[in-house]
Amino acid sequence: MRLLIMGAPGAGKGTQATALAERYGVPAISTGDIFRYHIKNQTPLGVKVKAIIDAGEYVPDDVTEEIVASRLAEPDCEPGFLLDGFPRTMHQVHFLDRYLAERGQQLDAVVSLHVEPEALVERLLARAAKEGRADDNSDTIRRRMEVYAGQTAPLLFHYENKGLLVDVEGTGSVDEVRERMFQLVDAHTA
Repeated sequence: MRLLIMGAPGAGKGTQATALAERYGVPAISTGDIFRYHIKNQTPLGVKVKAIIDAGEYVPDDVTEEIVASRLAEPDCEPGFLLDGFPRTMHQVHFLDRYLAERGQQLDAVVSLHVEPEALVERLLARAAKEGRADDNSDTIRRRMEVYAGQTAPLLFHYENKGLLVDVEGTGSVDEVRERMFQLVDAHTA
């Protein structure tokens, strides 16, 4: 099973990605987690990425694509994967399409979590307070949402046209959203 999970920052992708990956027995690959690892360990990539994220921008395509390709080449991804936070631009979509085609693979579904914008701001501010995330302040959150709307939301149309999109209402308890998501993905991939 090869899956993507998409949604605006704070939509619950990380939480739901873990559950979805466990259900299908594939690794959940979060570009955000990979970037945070590098930032925490102050690697050269981490220093570069921190400055970009602190400005509320996305990491450049070539950097992100290199990291994702390296991770997808690991043995645990042979039976499939769930990507969280990638792709975010059409450049990344085409990169992933080429990468999979070269290996005789394709995506099975693209899960899109929808949550109202103001609810997302509230969620992210609460998460910032709880987890001490410096990249989640009000101005940065709103900038990330603008970037998401301008660059990432159009990808949903691409995946919808390919018949891969699974729309999931992301409002409700974690368990409610998870069960709704499982039902929709199971029906789509049956």
